[in-house]
Amino acid sequence: MTSNGIDERTLLLIKPDGVMRGLCGEIIGRLERTGLAIIGLKMIQVSKERAEEHYSDDQEWLTSVGNKTLKTYVKHDRDPIVEMGTADPLAIGRIIRGWLIEYMTSAPIVACVAQGPHVIDVVRKLAGETMPSDAAPGSIRGDFATISAVAANSLHIAVRNLIHASSSEEEAEREIATWFEPGELCPNRPMAWTANYNLR
Repeated sequence: MTSNGIDERTLLLIKPDGVMRGLCGEIIGRLERTGLAIIGLKMIQVSKERAEEHYSDDQEWLTSVGNKTLKTYVKHDRDPIVEMGTADPLAIGRIIRGWLIEYMTSAPIVACVAQGPHVIDVVRKLAGETMPSDAAPGSIRGDFATISAVAANSLHIAVRNLIHASSSEEEAEREIATWFEPGELCPNRPMAWTANYNLR
């Protein structure tokens, strides 16, 4: 389902490291200062089943994760076989999925649905590159995290990158349905950016 560009929605998850470091207010504040509307917000202790639903066992996604990891190994001139035991993208993706599920169930998370014009692109720009070591200063990851895939993999943990943000309308729709019941959202909340345009 395609939005009209004004009421687009996205999911943002503040992951366990963001919650434990007390960054929820900072992260949500950055969303609100752009003029986006927060239409859903809650803290959750994530079950293994829900984490498995969020991090799909889809082979295409797993292979994509593995390929991104392999690119990081090339960039840092490291041997994935030494640290991961394999150079197969699908196998690496499965290992990382396991670490992600363990990470997401380790402590509470905060789930947030934001709504507004081009919200998916806006939130992803605020978030910064997935790998904090590549994220620009001024982005959430660039300001508050530094770890890379190589560093995390050497510790056999998921990358602590503070947040998750949906990458497309289709993904956002699926993920919002995973984390929120329809009655938990307030979709008619006025958006701050409309204040000067008589659009309420």
